Amino acid sequence: MYHSSTQCQHWTFRSEEELARRRAEANRKFRSKAAASGKVQQGDPVFLEPQEELAICKYYEKRLLDFCTVFKPAMPRSVVGTACMYFKRFYLNNSVMEYHPRIIMLTCAFLACKVDEFNVSSAQFVGNLRESPLGQEKALEQILEYELLLIQQLNFHLIIHNPYRPFEGFLIDLKTRYSMLENPEVLRKTADDFLNRVALTDAYLLFAPSQIALTAILSSGSRAGINMESYLSESLTLKEDRISLGKLLDGMKCMKSLIKKYELPRPEEVAVLKQKLEKCHSSELSLTTNLKKRKGYEDDEYVSKKSRTDEEEWTDDDLVDAV
Repeated sequence: MYHSSTQCQHWTFRSEEELARRRAEANRKFRSKAAASGKVQQGDPVFLEPQEELAICKYYEKRLLDFCTVFKPAMPRSVVGTACMYFKRFYLNNSVMEYHPRIIMLTCAFLACKVDEFNVSSAQFVGNLRESPLGQEKALEQILEYELLLIQQLNFHLIIHNPYRPFEGFLIDLKTRYSMLENPEVLRKTADDFLNRVALTDAYLLFAPSQIALTAILSSGSRAGINMESYLSESLTLKEDRISLGKLLDGMKCMKSLIKKYELPRPEEVAVLKQKLEKCHSSELSLTTNLKKRKGYEDDEYVSKKSRTDEEEWTDDDLVDAV
């Protein structure tokens, strides 16, 4: 059950401000570590600011979703949700300047397949990279190197409660107990769209899965011009529980606000931030001698279908595009 889960106890936070503080602290810790190495000053402009790190995370989380969407065989929705949650959690306490999000992104997807028992082999997994066999082998090597690190940084809390199961539960409840709505299935398409959009925000770190699912249902009803107040007050027996009803409605407003203000970084902004990120992972600034393990990337513009040498690595462009 969610309320006794590690997700509820350790990974559901009180406010957006708390998430921002954690990300800022991860940024500060990396700056301090880099300054202590003597390679750079803490205020050096080469560093990414917390808001720039967040923009990079948004970009790579979208790439993660695109990768999962076109994955063969088709990846279950719960696996995609689990992978995205792992990615969000990892970068609450770690900096993209220390661990490149490209390899963390794929490691999250790889681990999610295992945890959610989506049976694909490692060869099948990297086969979804638009790469040569040698490049796929290199990518798998990096994924396996990072897997334990990811598990450790998640505090071994690997079970993720997604909103998709409670969403189906609410639809069944509407069909069986809410006669005022003749065909609840009319809500599915718009509610699915809501779930897809809210997944890109921080809602999964702030609200219970059932609350997200119910908000998707009610939002879909509202857009279809269907008044479902009686479902809340009568079927869910919230008529007399004004406190719970108030909290629920406040949460719904917050989720809608998160969706409304969410923006992916512009391509030109991403290009600039990638250059700064590449500098942070360069040999001059890297905090480890094992660059391949820490870096996980090469020039983003380098694309080749021929076999690469042992020193060459896969890039963003080797991910299968969603279009």
